[in-house]
Amino acid sequence: MSEKDSYQQMLAAVQAFHDKHDFKNNGGEEMNYRLALMAEELGEIAACVTKGKSKAALAEEVADLLILLMGTGIAADFDLNQAFWDKMEKLDKRQSRFVNGHIRVSEFRDVD
Repeated sequence: MSEKDSYQQMLAAVQAFHDKHDFKNNGGEEMNYRLALMAEELGEIAACVTKGKSKAALAEEVADLLILLMGTGIAADFDLNQAFWDKMEKLDKRQSRFVNGHIRVSEFRDVD
């Protein structure tokens, strides 16, 4: 496995980016700010999809969101890698349903 395939290498790169710009002491790790940035990136992803932009443009915007998500784990001091695997274990146990013509995997609380 190359180091570019490693979550730990990705996390180290995001941590180095945070350190380089001193996000911790300059508001870059404040959760409301990070939430706004993630919403902005999600909007950019939506624009790629709805406006038929290239796969490369979509990949870049999704990478931006991934970097922000990893940085949020750093800022909030939780292990995103472990959270991912814990959530996948829960999701793997759920049933799927078709909702409005699309497959959904959810807990389906309060749904008949």
